[in-house]
Parts: sequence; structure tokens; C-alpha cells
Amino acid sequence: MFLSVFDVFKIGVGPSSSHTMGPMSAANRFLALILSDDWPRPSGARVAAIKVSLHGSLAYTGIGHGTGRAVILGLTGEEPHTVDPDTMDAMIAEVERTGRVMPTGHPAYAFQPKDDLVFDKKQPLPGHANGMTFSALDADGRLLLKRIYYSIGGGFVVTDTELEAMRSAKKQAGGPRVPYPFATAKEMLEMSRRAGLTIAQMKRANEETKMSPGDLDAGMDRIWEAMSGCIDRGLKVDGIMPGGLNVRRRARAIHDKLNEEWRSNRLNPLLANDWLSVYAMAVNEENAAGGRVVTAPTNGAAGVIPATIRYFLHFHEDATQDDIRTFLLTAAAIGGIIKHNASISGAEVGCQGEVGSAAAMAAAGLAAVMGGSPEQIENAAEIALEHHLGMTCDPIAGLVQVPCIERNALGAVKAVTAASLAIKGDGTHFVPLDACIETMRQTGNDMSEKYKETSTGGLAVNVVEC
Repeated sequence: MFLSVFDVFKIGVGPSSSHTMGPMSAANRFLALILSDDWPRPSGARVAAIKVSLHGSLAYTGIGHGTGRAVILGLTGEEPHTVDPDTMDAMIAEVERTGRVMPTGHPAYAFQPKDDLVFDKKQPLPGHANGMTFSALDADGRLLLKRIYYSIGGGFVVTDTELEAMRSAKKQAGGPRVPYPFATAKEMLEMSRRAGLTIAQMKRANEETKMSPGDLDAGMDRIWEAMSGCIDRGLKVDGIMPGGLNVRRRARAIHDKLNEEWRSNRLNPLLANDWLSVYAMAVNEENAAGGRVVTAPTNGAAGVIPATIRYFLHFHEDATQDDIRTFLLTAAAIGGIIKHNASISGAEVGCQGEVGSAAAMAAAGLAAVMGGSPEQIENAAEIALEHHLGMTCDPIAGLVQVPCIERNALGAVKAVTAASLAIKGDGTHFVPLDACIETMRQTGNDMSEKYKETSTGGLAVNVVEC
């Protein structure tokens, strides 16, 4: 099993990897398909119009998550990692004004969002909670091409047939394509003991079968640069976040107070937690505002890992760039195991799969750079994930704001606590990480759909009703 560090950590825009980045990427894929020969194009047929329908969680919370906006941008040819957040509103307004999308290399296609983009809450698609259908029609309205895509979390997008193939592949034993093809934490620890390598070293060896060491390091440095830049932007901006809840940004004001305390040398027993929290909140306030973020492993949980890394850099003067790379490699290894055996999608298993996974990854990364053994690292990940089990995903008004922003702050605090507890032990513990991941999967399957990113239960209902 191999999932690259660059699959786990992807640069994009907020507010959601599954509801914003995924649908934008699906639109990109559909445009590429239209130009290709990979469908039975009737002789002389020409695509003149596009229609899109959103289903399941995408339909229920898509407006608050910016899904419709993402589809429009994707159909204009914009991609999550390159789109300029400052120009998105103007591009969307132009499509709404003209009723056309004009992606580079394509003719203009008729697409009027108010008519051709449907939020279908009545008909979920069978493969995944985040389903969408793209249709291409000729000038007479005849259907030429139709594809179903699923946004399966973390910005990953697959067709219905690809999803079935993925699920079949999990049941089959495939040959190793990398030196250390661990699919479970147990396999990871066994390979580490046999090879005498750390988790990060094994992950690096796997990655270097796909790219050079220099490209790998440069790529990880870009990931951290984007994460760090997101923290910095979030600490400088205040005001009301978009969406209608009138939630005010708090990170800048909290950061100013912490800097004042830092300069005055006043004793603050909560200092570490405060810095962790403000870093995480800065990221997720940027995410809520549609800014540039990195999936870690999702946008909704994007603040936990950057906050933990920045905390480490803040309080450990001997921290190096290599430490950051070790952190990211270790975190990606844990994230890959979780995604392979359970899910990182809030629409599939609730927020235990988003912030819970992020906290486990952050705890593992921190334990690694603090000198932890592979067993201590696995223990740190298990502690962090265990104490997110059962967490629902119930964003108020479908916006990635309440409780999501504070939830990232608490996820970072739990990650640091888990790493600290694990480092103080010898790596032996009662609950294996694999058992915890399987419990998360089962709990997510049993969880009511009301609590899985549909905003039809929990805080999303009770706060409004109160």
C-alpha cells in the first residue's frame, strides 16, 4: 500500500477538501474527458452545454461549503492548487452574467448556474455520500456524455468505476511496488524492526522510488511553506467570516495578547496550549474564508498539523528543516494507514475521520521529531485517535466554522498531549493503533447520517432551534 506524502498533503483552497477541492477537480476531469477519445462520441456530435447535479452531503451542505462555486470555477478550467482566491468572485460573477463557461482549449459551453447546477437532496448516489453527476449535451439538448464522480475526502476524486476498483483492490493482496509496502500499523512496526529504520526513513525510501531525494525535499518544503504562510495570513486578518453566521475571526486578537504576554515575561501556565490553539485557529479561519490551505489530511482539519509543527518550532530552538520533513513523512505514513483501512471523510465517518485523523498524524509526527521510537510513535497516534472516536460532523449552516475552527485547536492540544504521554512510556500499550482505526471505521458506519456532514442533526439543528 502506497499513498504519497503529496497525496495526503495537497495545496488548495478552502473551505473544504471534499466539498470544494474535490468538486473543482471533478469538473477538471470532466472537461478533460470531453476533449478525449475515451467515450463513444457520436459522429459529428459537439458538446454545447454542461449540467451538474450534487447529491448526498454535497447537496445538503454544498452551499455553506462553497461546492457550487467550486464546480463553476472547475468548469472554467481553474484548479485547486493554482486558482487565485482573490479573483474567484469575479470569475463566478462572469459565468452567472453570461451563462457560459469558457475553459482554455475548449469552445464556450452553455452553463447557467441557477438552472444547470442542481443541489439534489432527494436522490443520494450509492457509492459515497459525496456524489456528483456531470452531463454534456449537444445544442438540441441531447445527452452525449454522463459521468458520476465521488469526492472521497482529502481532495481525492474518483469515478464510480474507479471507486469499485479501489474497494476490490483492498480485498486483494497485491505485489509490493515500494520497498516498505505497509498497509497496517502492525506491518509498519514489523518492517521497521526488521530493517532497523524509522517510520520516516521507510516512508522516504518509498517516496524515492517515485522521485529524486532533492525533488522530495523540495516538495515537502513547499508544503510547509504553504502551511506556514496560511498561519501567518490568519494571524494578520480580522473581521467577520463569510457565510451569514457573523462569526468573527479571533486568531489575530488572541495572537496580539500572547505576544504581549511573551514580551512581558508574565507567567502563563497555559502558554503552550494558547499558542497551539491560535495557530490552528488562524489556519481554519483562513480556510473558512476560502483562502489558500493544505489538506492535512482534509481542509476541515487543516489546522492541527501546521499548528503542531509551528508549536514545535516555537518551543524547540534546535528544530531544523529536516525535522519538519521527518514530521511530514511520519504523519503521512499514519494518514495513509488510516485512509486505507477506514476513512478521512467527515461525510463518511464523521469528524473522527477528519480532526481525529489529523490529531493522530500530528501526534505521530511530533513524537518522531522528539526522538520517539516507532513503537512510541504508533502509541502517540493511537492515543490521539482514540480520544476522538465517535466525534460527529455537524457544521452549523453547513459552514466550516462552528464547531470546526475551535475543534482544530483542541485537536492540536490533544496531539501534543498524546505525543508527550507516548514519549514518557516505552511504546507498549493496551489498544493497538490498528484496532483503534477499525473501531473508527465501525463507529462511522453505525453513525446516523444526521451527524455526517449533512447539517441535519447535532449542533447544526440545536443552535438554530435555540
